Amino acid sequence: MLQVPILRAGVPYTSLTTNTLCDFRTGDPIASVSQANPGLIAKDMKSGDQYQRKLQKHSVKELLEICRKAANHFANSTLPVGEDSQSPEDYVRCLSSTTGMPEVLCQKNMVKIQFVMMNMESVLDGLTRGLDLSILDTGWGEQENRQLSYVCETNMLGAVLPNNSPGVHSLWVPAIPLKVPLSLKPGREEPWTPLRIAQAFLKAGLPPEGFSFYPTDYGGATEILLRSGRSILFGDESTVSKWRSNPRIQIHGPGWSKILFGLDTITDWEKYTDLMVASIAENGGRSCVNASGVWVPSNGREIAEVLGKRFAEIKACSMTDPNAQLAAFSNPKIAQKLNEIIDSQLRIPGAEDITAKYRSGSRLTVVDGATFLQPTVIYCTDPSHSLANAEYLFPFVSIVELPMEDIVCKMGPTLVATAITEDESLIQDLLSSPLVERLNLGPVQTNHFFWDQPHEGNLFELLYRQRALQRKAI
Repeated sequence: MLQVPILRAGVPYTSLTTNTLCDFRTGDPIASVSQANPGLIAKDMKSGDQYQRKLQKHSVKELLEICRKAANHFANSTLPVGEDSQSPEDYVRCLSSTTGMPEVLCQKNMVKIQFVMMNMESVLDGLTRGLDLSILDTGWGEQENRQLSYVCETNMLGAVLPNNSPGVHSLWVPAIPLKVPLSLKPGREEPWTPLRIAQAFLKAGLPPEGFSFYPTDYGGATEILLRSGRSILFGDESTVSKWRSNPRIQIHGPGWSKILFGLDTITDWEKYTDLMVASIAENGGRSCVNASGVWVPSNGREIAEVLGKRFAEIKACSMTDPNAQLAAFSNPKIAQKLNEIIDSQLRIPGAEDITAKYRSGSRLTVVDGATFLQPTVIYCTDPSHSLANAEYLFPFVSIVELPMEDIVCKMGPTLVATAITEDESLIQDLLSSPLVERLNLGPVQTNHFFWDQPHEGNLFELLYRQRALQRKAI
C-alpha cells in the first residue's frame, strides 16, 4: 500500500493521522494518505514570504523552462510517492481505481495537462494579454512606449481541489511561472494528480518551496482559504456559495454550459448533432465545460429524440475498456441519490426523459462492480423547471424550447455558451450579458479550449494588480 505524504514546502511529511484510499469497486486498500491538521497548515503558511522569495530568484523565462521539463516528467517519468515511486501507468491505474474515471479518460487528461505545462508561455500570453513577462522580474518596464508596473497581491495561492476530473489541475499550474507558491488541498479521492504535478516540478528543478500539499478535512481547507492572500475553490454550489462574495477567492463551481441556436440556424440543427454529442458527453460529462443545456426557439423535441437515440448507444464499460466513455461513481450512494432526484423532478410537469424509451435497462446500472448513471436527455417545455438548468456528473442535458427573445434573459449563469447563429441581435445580447463567462460564436464545442484564453476568471488578474507608474530620469 502506498504512503501518500504531506508536502511541507516540498518536503515529505508523514502524519500520525491518515486516511485510507480504497479501490471503489473491491474495497481493497490502495494508499494511506497523511492528513494535515489546521494547526500545521496555519504554521506553515506563516512562511509564505520566505517561500515566495525562493521563486522570485528565478526569472519568468527560467520558470517557463522548468515548466517544460516538468511536463515531460509528469507524462513520462517514474516519480516519488512518499518512500515509494509511481510510473505513469501506475498513476493512471491509481487515479482510475479511486475516482471511477476509466483509464482511457485518465490518459487523455494526462495528455491535456502535459500540453498545458509544455505550452505555458502561450497560456501566460493569453492571461496577461501579451504582457512582456520580463516586467514581472523587475516589477516595472516599458512596452509599446508605455511604462508598466505590476505588484503581486499574495505570497501564496491556496487551492481547494476537486475529484471530478484531473484535467482541471492545469488551471492552477500558471501560478508557478508567475512566481506564486502553491498551497494545495487535494480532493479526498484524487491526491494523485496534484501530487504528481508537484513531484514533476521538483524533479525539473523548481525550488521545493513552490509546492505545499495538504490532504486535509473541511477545517484544513477553510484554513487555506482564510490564510491565503488569494485562492481558487472548486466545488458544487453548496460548497462555493458561501465564498462567492469574497474577492480574494476565485470560484470554480457548476458550469451550466449551454449550446444556443438562433432562428437563422435552427432548421439546420442536424448538421451540429456531433458537436452537441461531443460537448455533452466527452470526458464522461464530468466537466463544468460539458454542455448541460441546449436552448432553442423551435425543433426542441426533434433534437431531444435524436440525441436520446445517440446517447442510448453509449454503454457503461469496465475501467480498463479502451472504448469506455462513461465514468463510474466512486460512491454508489451518490449515484443512487442523483437518480432519485432526477426521477422525482420528472414527476413535475414540463420535463420528459426522452432517453428512457431508447436505452436498455434503467438509468442507474452496475457493470463490473462499478455503478454508473447512463446518459440522459430531458426535453423541457418550461424554462423554469428544475431540470432545465441542472448539471450532474455524467452526460446529462436538457433541451429547452422557448421563444427566441426569451433565451438570453432566462438561461441564467453560463460558464460556456456556444451560439450557433449569425443573428447580430442575438450575438449582441450575448456579448452584453454578464452571466456568460466564455462565449463561442459559431460551431465550437463547449469543452474545446483555446489555452491562450482565460477559463473561468483570470488567474493573472487574481494574483497581480497593475500599479500606476511614472518614472522620469533625474
